[in-house]
Amino acid sequence: MSVTIRSLDPSQAAAWDAFVTAHPDGTFFHLSAWQRVITRAFGHATHYVLAETDGMITGVLPLAQVKTRLFGNSLVSVPFCVHGGPLAADRASFLALEAHAAGLMDRLSVPVMEFRFRDAPPADWLDEGQWPERRDLYVLFRKDISASDDANLKAIPRKQRAMVRKGIDSGLRSELDDGVSRLHAIYAESVRNLGTPVFSRRYFAILMEEFAGQIDIVTILDGQTPIASVMNFYFRNEVLPYYGGGRAVARDRYGNDFMYWEVMRRAAAKGCTLFDFGRSKLGTGAMAFKKNWGFIPAPMHYRFRLAPGQAIPDNNPLNPKFALFIAAWKRLPIPVANLIGPHIVRGLG
Repeated sequence: MSVTIRSLDPSQAAAWDAFVTAHPDGTFFHLSAWQRVITRAFGHATHYVLAETDGMITGVLPLAQVKTRLFGNSLVSVPFCVHGGPLAADRASFLALEAHAAGLMDRLSVPVMEFRFRDAPPADWLDEGQWPERRDLYVLFRKDISASDDANLKAIPRKQRAMVRKGIDSGLRSELDDGVSRLHAIYAESVRNLGTPVFSRRYFAILMEEFAGQIDIVTILDGQTPIASVMNFYFRNEVLPYYGGGRAVARDRYGNDFMYWEVMRRAAAKGCTLFDFGRSKLGTGAMAFKKNWGFIPAPMHYRFRLAPGQAIPDNNPLNPKFALFIAAWKRLPIPVANLIGPHIVRGLG
């Protein structure tokens, strides 16, 4: 049986998504709508292809080219996402997708290609000699949750559980938002304070549109004042809080602690049984925060194909060369950061 590689046609999107949903290693970030999101929000070229065997889909590869003056030129599966990488039913389909990606990299003269795997592919599917792995940057946090609020609360370690209870006892409440305005305003302030460029509000609106029914926004209010907000993705039985933040006052009011509890509580009520806390950089406050919730870090498996003479890129805030930029960005007025940030962040896929 031979494997055929075809570009994704819009008419095959439902079949693509059905394959992703049925595959044990499929993730929210493999879904076909990301192709439209990346094109509409960032203008990057996408190369979504599927493998077919005897007319049946046996593999998918979501791939996009991120090319900017500031951060270079790379093919990534999938930019702006935690996961991606070829997803295949068998070794032959995987190898056909890999060969197609390698040929595309050469044809486009792209120096670096990155596959973002949640779970490591079998050793005989991807040669680490040709695809080195970076193991020193990110870890992933995932944990089962119960249908019982009481059981979920008791599963949180004592000190963190006390923080959640303080948020509950202080009268904080949560609302679901139909639009992205409150989320973006809070998120923009939060990431500016971290020295990180912000995504555009339009990007958030596109996500809400393209993933309608698979996404929501939980906003936390102190009285009538929004103090924290997070955008959440839903896939199979999982909830993934993804873009979130809190105003400065949220720390004193336990707003962030209460926010993630509310996401967990609401998700459990919807039937979710797994809470995906996403990735965090090693040695950061975000990593410590998630460990405080009782989540155990797991390694991530990011693999790279490099043109001769190239090194694995290091475009992340922990790189010392960005220290002065981060310090300066923290001092920018928020309107200025919101104006400039989206032009920068499009290259940080």
